[in-house]
Amino acid sequence: MTARVLVVDDIAANLKLLEARLMSEYFEVLTASNGPDAIDICQRGLCDIVLLDVMMPGMDGFEVCRVLKSDVRTRYLPVIMVTALDQPSDRVTGLDAGADDFLTKPINDVALMTRVRSLVRLKNITDELRMRASTSKDLGVEEIVEPDLEDVDQKRGKILVVDDLAASYERMVRTLSPDHEVAVSIDPHSALLDATDDEYELLIISLALQGFDALRLCSQLRAVERTRSVPILLVTNPQDEATLTRAVDLGINDYIIRPIDPNELKARVKTQLRRKRYNDQLRDNVQQTMRMAVRDGLTGLNNRRYFESHMEANFSKAQINNQPLSLLMLDIDHFKSVNDVHGHAVGDDVLREFARRLSKNVRTHVDMACRIGGEEFVVIMPKTDVRLAQVVAERMRREMAAHPFIVEGGSKQIAVTVSAGIATMEGEDDTIDRMMKRADDALYEAKKTGRNKVVAKAA
Repeated sequence: MTARVLVVDDIAANLKLLEARLMSEYFEVLTASNGPDAIDICQRGLCDIVLLDVMMPGMDGFEVCRVLKSDVRTRYLPVIMVTALDQPSDRVTGLDAGADDFLTKPINDVALMTRVRSLVRLKNITDELRMRASTSKDLGVEEIVEPDLEDVDQKRGKILVVDDLAASYERMVRTLSPDHEVAVSIDPHSALLDATDDEYELLIISLALQGFDALRLCSQLRAVERTRSVPILLVTNPQDEATLTRAVDLGINDYIIRPIDPNELKARVKTQLRRKRYNDQLRDNVQQTMRMAVRDGLTGLNNRRYFESHMEANFSKAQINNQPLSLLMLDIDHFKSVNDVHGHAVGDDVLREFARRLSKNVRTHVDMACRIGGEEFVVIMPKTDVRLAQVVAERMRREMAAHPFIVEGGSKQIAVTVSAGIATMEGEDDTIDRMMKRADDALYEAKKTGRNKVVAKAA
């Protein structure tokens, strides 16, 4: 794992020392000797993570961090504060300024590489989500709204502490319970089940579990889908540093060293919850964006883009496996007159109700109903020959004609019928275009010969 690391320090010797350490681990290194230069480099997108000295003349590190975290271009850039100050209050000040982590001089190599690698991995995840979100415009969907970082701090967190030492977990519970819901698992053997039993937002795990390898538990948590993205905060002793590199490789997000300062614990918990909630909201937004890209906004059915991609996939699969495939095209009869007589709002009601009845009469997880035009719909019917397709189409036709469509909140009823055309894949030389042409011709014949009927078309 490599990244571009910006080292910011007003002392040249410190810059050279950190540059040498990071380059020995194959990181690319940029340097800046003051706050304004550092901000400029970050705003131009030239780095992936910042090692920021606190004690600088003019603009100190806390102020630089606040500027970076308040700018939409740089607020997601990981910042590690580096300082000679060793008071817990200084670490909390840095974390409250928006820093993602804090290192004290002289910097321990294990701590440095552990923090950098962990934050780079998390940034890669966020960058991937943001990149997926940015494709929404290409898909014809409005760009998603960024989650509000202040909103993600409002609600109480749901935290599981895995620790078998009463004095340790009781202290953490006292510290965190005023702001969060905290549960405790004292049996490491059942901790995996405990962690998956509820929607926890953070797991705090002691590395000093009696007779149990805490890193194995971390590995198991990362292997389970339900807990794969839940952040892990490891509680370690000073002598555990050699284990931290392995822990980061297994996917832990952060660690805190005993004796635990309560304010530092609260600040690290806040940081992890904020990052998880942001990524969760971003992931949900991305999924919603992708659904919007393939869904018809009015009816909720799949749209033309979805139809075209899945028709191709189903056609190829049917040919390879020598299985039948049918295509059903449907068109609401005299739909233009509905709009002309009753208005477009009623027309929209008809389309929504038509889509609801259509969905009710296709096979769940098998058939694919799509709206491809104004009043035009198609259903892809895998593993379906023409006989079965006709049975399904007739059932749909009867369902539409048998019961009036209730519109305008129940104040009106409109009789609606549908015409349908069916085409079935005809051998290995058939093509999608030919199949769709046959279905369209069958639909045209159904409408031309009286409407409210189903016609199947052979090659």
